[in-house]
Amino acid sequence: MKRPRMSERASPRLPAPELPAWLAPLVPFERYWIDLGEHRMHVMEAGDATTRPLLLVHGNPTWGFLYRKVVAALPDKRFRVVMPDLVGLGLSDKPRDSKAHQLDNHARWLGALIDVLALEDVLLVVQDWGGPIGLAAFDERRERLSGLVVLNTVIGPPKPGFRPTRFHRFARLPLVSDVVFRVLGFPQTALSRAQGDRSSISGTAARAYRWPLRRVRDRTAPLALARMVPDSHDHPSIAGLERSQSVATSLAGPVAIVWGNRDPILGRVRRHIERLLPAAPVTQTEAGHFLQEEVPAEVAAAILQVDSHAR
Repeated sequence: MKRPRMSERASPRLPAPELPAWLAPLVPFERYWIDLGEHRMHVMEAGDATTRPLLLVHGNPTWGFLYRKVVAALPDKRFRVVMPDLVGLGLSDKPRDSKAHQLDNHARWLGALIDVLALEDVLLVVQDWGGPIGLAAFDERRERLSGLVVLNTVIGPPKPGFRPTRFHRFARLPLVSDVVFRVLGFPQTALSRAQGDRSSISGTAARAYRWPLRRVRDRTAPLALARMVPDSHDHPSIAGLERSQSVATSLAGPVAIVWGNRDPILGRVRRHIERLLPAAPVTQTEAGHFLQEEVPAEVAAAILQVDSHAR
């Protein structure tokens, strides 16, 4: 039985909040909110609405701004480019209860957006938490996913005997991590440290990443998303990660990988991703974690390659 879609009860697009004068020219896209009932998601769109949807999903602690250079590197109007902000980040609603930030919830919210926007024949591009969230959102919509581009992310549960990264171990320290993440605005104040070229996130770009989380009361998501990363195989995220991996490894359509090898968080994960997706061509780069800032042309080339082979 085919899953009922939310589009029948979709709310209309709502006007997006205004951006400051210094930021608006950097994202010259159509912008709107979609009310999903529980929360509003901020979405940016570019291209031609009659063409194949290209869904670009970011991770922690960024927003759709991360993909602006990739969009600029793509042929004009080749795709309907859709760039949502995950709930809790960007200009989307920011629930203050950290317990709201569960992988299943994020996948459900993104899935609802896919339904509301009636996205079919989708090319999905994912990075960081965008990988598990984006893939899990298609678990009940597999027939609507046509191709995949994987950028510095995980797509499934950790291997037996894994050890969380230093960053994620720090996120679990009581009190200290709350102060550093919520009061001091970490990690959005230190994104350049995850880059191959630290100058790739500086000046106005660095300010643009900080701006949506400029208020202490809006900083629940970065720490909560860091704690969504499993520290054991009993973690609540494991089931969602298993669904995410199932979607990726069972996809009949084309897949490509673009990787930043100088990523201090996920750089070493590349070989595991390659084993899970053995047919996917791999583009290795000297970029860091937020490789969209450093190698947008390589990401755009992978998208075009997948598009040319998609059904």
